[in-house]
Amino acid sequence: MAEEIKKTDIIGEVVEKHEKLAPIFFKFGMHCIGCPAARGESIEDGAKAHGLDDEKIKALIKDLNEELAKE
Repeated sequence: MAEEIKKTDIIGEVVEKHEKLAPIFFKFGMHCIGCPAARGESIEDGAKAHGLDDEKIKALIKDLNEELAKE
């Protein structure tokens, strides 16, 4: 079964494991993937801290998983 990114996943862990996903975070205005908070913050919490609403968070997760599926 292929890996799937969830909104509860930790930003830093996702980017560390899948560096190619970083531009997708940037696309959604999340340029802090290397900051200390990202090391322990979920994608959902980080996205909300950057002003993303639930629909944009769903779009972010969708885009992350589509890119991940290309591996």
